[in-house]
Amino acid sequence: MKNLFSIEGKVAVVTGGSRGIGEMIARGFVDAGAKVYISSRKGADCERLATELSKEGTCIPLPADLSTEAGANGLAKALGEHEQSLDILVNNAGANWGAPLAEYPDSAWDKVLALNVKGIFHLTRALVPMLERAAKDGDPARVINTASIDGIRVPVLETYAYSASKAAVIHMTRALAMRLAPKITVNAVAPGPFESKMMAVTLEQFKDSIIASCPLGRIGEPEDMAGVAIYLASRAGAYVTGQVIPVDGGITVKPS
Repeated sequence: MKNLFSIEGKVAVVTGGSRGIGEMIARGFVDAGAKVYISSRKGADCERLATELSKEGTCIPLPADLSTEAGANGLAKALGEHEQSLDILVNNAGANWGAPLAEYPDSAWDKVLALNVKGIFHLTRALVPMLERAAKDGDPARVINTASIDGIRVPVLETYAYSASKAAVIHMTRALAMRLAPKITVNAVAPGPFESKMMAVTLEQFKDSIIASCPLGRIGEPEDMAGVAIYLASRAGAYVTGQVIPVDGGITVKPS
């Protein structure tokens, strides 16, 4: 039981891993002894964080634009040049777009859905062979998708494509869980408010009211996100699949 939450020696890929939620998970994985590949569209950001995290463990940059099928396939090919198998895939890369209903552009839907939904589908499909090779009896490979509490509840801000995309991620998580079992588990985490670039404007305007609405009375911290990801990636989470875990301090269960 003492190794129940260990991911030491496992190989992980974290997309959108150079900042925000992805960085929180990548840092947690590296600190826990995993070999972590981080990917984002901006190669310089990947290099910077990988260099920093490599002082504590093993972190390797693999930049990619996951908004296209070619980009997802390219990342899978690049990873295959380094590894034969993959224990953990964290599909975290994402985009947001806010605008009033009357002004909401069609281009927002194209950009957000391409990365937030199609990107997860394309990369997961491309990496299934490597994930299956990592699977062992009682220890399947893991896919962890980043959804959002805005895919569970109606958001305050007008982020129509984003909230719709995260609802889609939740349903796709369940569908992939059934398709990829028993060798691969597929789960989603649904973050609430965390300090990140994507949340910066929201927190700047509404931080006090968000804290007041949170039963646990605070904004999420990096350890909160790293902890749930390590749980799902470790032996402790080996019998969990097709589930969505809100990491939101209780916001989604608070009565309106």
